[in-house]
Amino acid sequence: MRIVLVGPPGAGKGTQATRLAEKLSIPHISTGDLFRANISRQTELGKLAKSYMDAGNLVPDEVTIAMAKDRMEQPDAENGFLLDGFPRNVSQAEALGELLETEAIKLDAVLDLEVPEEEVVKRIAGRRICRNDSSHVFHVTYSPAKKEGVCDVCGGELYQRDDDSEETVRKRLEVYHTQTEPIIDYYKAQGLVVTISSLGPVEEITQRALEALKREDGGK
Repeated sequence: MRIVLVGPPGAGKGTQATRLAEKLSIPHISTGDLFRANISRQTELGKLAKSYMDAGNLVPDEVTIAMAKDRMEQPDAENGFLLDGFPRNVSQAEALGELLETEAIKLDAVLDLEVPEEEVVKRIAGRRICRNDSSHVFHVTYSPAKKEGVCDVCGGELYQRDDDSEETVRKRLEVYHTQTEPIIDYYKAQGLVVTISSLGPVEEITQRALEALKREDGGK
């Protein structure tokens, strides 16, 4: 299957992308991983992307699209892929459509993870990270530390990242509504959108997504 995964920040896209890609035996292609891989390998595209990032500018669409094209042409993506974080706007979605058309490939589904805005704020703003090890993550509501402000694992100080503050989260949501959400309507017009709730246990959401994708695939 060839799937695009969309949803607001805090919808659990990264978690679900990894799980779904594994269960469907297709590669998980995320823009973050693409940038890191190209920059670390010092490819021409990586050097170009880094020059924009170092200057504090957004990486242009054409660079992101070229990286995605290169990744989708790898042998492991021959039978499908799951795109996460790309396309981010309608112009990227149009470019992706043109790219797939030249390869005589079609998307099977656009999986939209739906979550109420206040839940997004609660999920992200409640996150606390250990200063000693950023892989030690807690949540004031869902997985609180035994002692407030202290990491259960190593005793390090727990803190809230600047980009996890409520004000920043709401700004990120504004950007999502303005730039990314319009691609849902773009793909709805093509009959590709499958919307599921991103509330509940992780495994339950994965099963919900797999069942919805199965129905979509069977209906084609």
